[in-house]
Amino acid sequence: MQIGRIVGNVWATKKDDDLNGLKFLVVQPIDCYSHYEGHTFIAVDSIGSGIGEIVLVVKGSSARVCLGKKYIPVDATIVGIVDNVEVDKGEKK
Repeated sequence: MQIGRIVGNVWATKKDDDLNGLKFLVVQPIDCYSHYEGHTFIAVDSIGSGIGEIVLVVKGSSARVCLGKKYIPVDATIVGIVDNVEVDKGEKK
C-alpha cells in the first residue's frame, strides 16, 4: 500500500467499457510525514474520497481485486481515507 494526497480529478468520456461508472483521481504520493514523494498517478476511487484527502492506495493485481473484476484495466485503486498517521520519531535503525 501507498499513502497519497488527492490533488485532482480526471474525466474521460471515451474509455474502455469496463471503466464506465468509475471515478478517476490524481494522487500525489507522500511519505509518513506528508512530504511529497514521487510522481503523481491516476487511481480509481472505490470509497468516495475527494480532493485534499490523504488516502491509502493499492497497486497492481490488488487494485483489480478491490473492484471485483479480474480483467479490468486498472493498476491503482484508492481503498481507504487516512484519519491519522503516527510515526515514532525515535532513533533510526
